[in-house]
Amino acid sequence: MAANAPQVVILCGVFFMAVANPLTHLQPPDQSAAPQTAPRPRRALRLGQLALLPLSITAALLLWQNLIWINQYPAFILPSPLQVWERLWRALADGTLLRHSAITLSETLSGLALGLIVAASLGYVLAHWPPLERLLAPYIIASQSIPVAAIAPLIIIWLGSGFTSKVLICALIVFFPVLINVIVGVRSVEPDLRDLMRTLRANRWQTFTHLELPAALPTLFAGLKIGATLSVIGAVVGEFSGSDRGLGFLISAARGQFDTALVFVAVFALVFMAMSLYGAVAALERLLLSWKD
Repeated sequence: MAANAPQVVILCGVFFMAVANPLTHLQPPDQSAAPQTAPRPRRALRLGQLALLPLSITAALLLWQNLIWINQYPAFILPSPLQVWERLWRALADGTLLRHSAITLSETLSGLALGLIVAASLGYVLAHWPPLERLLAPYIIASQSIPVAAIAPLIIIWLGSGFTSKVLICALIVFFPVLINVIVGVRSVEPDLRDLMRTLRANRWQTFTHLELPAALPTLFAGLKIGATLSVIGAVVGEFSGSDRGLGFLISAARGQFDTALVFVAVFALVFMAMSLYGAVAALERLLLSWKD
């Protein structure tokens, strides 16, 4: 009997509600009556979420500082938030952070653009010719099964430690998620809609712009969000493998000098860069897909 107590309570509650208002299930609802509780505005929900951000950051900083106090870590092991903040201002004052961040950002954007163009073009072709997809699939999968950190030194040897090798590494890491999402998006078009376009005598370009592209945009942006964050990783991996500039180089140089605070500054700059790229892609998605609402 004790095991069935929750069920008995629920049944009693349902019976009480039915007795208290016995005609509710018999009478149609009054369509003219206004709802008792209006749905919460989306803007208020967003403001509430934004209010939680400072609280979470404050909690993380307090936890960070308490960890240092409890374990008595020296600055070269784990610097305090204040030390990282002071090192950030020094790096901004002498131009070190901005100079290396600009280089990493240019490599990231160039690699993202190259990977997007190649992946979107090839994905559209493979979506229309499945035999070609079956032919190239083993090579595409094999290229993604190898870690980028493993082939980055080879690319540096072949192309040198300049700008081109970093862009290629970024493009390689962006290529696969965008390719798969483009294929899925183009193939998600309903056959009835394709028949409708043929009935209207639409040519290949009209079918692409008015049907296939709008259908593929949601999945394309999903892959682009992933690629935007991964492109930052690709740039840093390339700079780790061989470079004399960029945030990856700055992290390596600061680590060799036991300047852990500068390492934290560079890492936070990478996080900010990835979040900004993700936010830019999300804003572009809302702009181009506003018709879905």
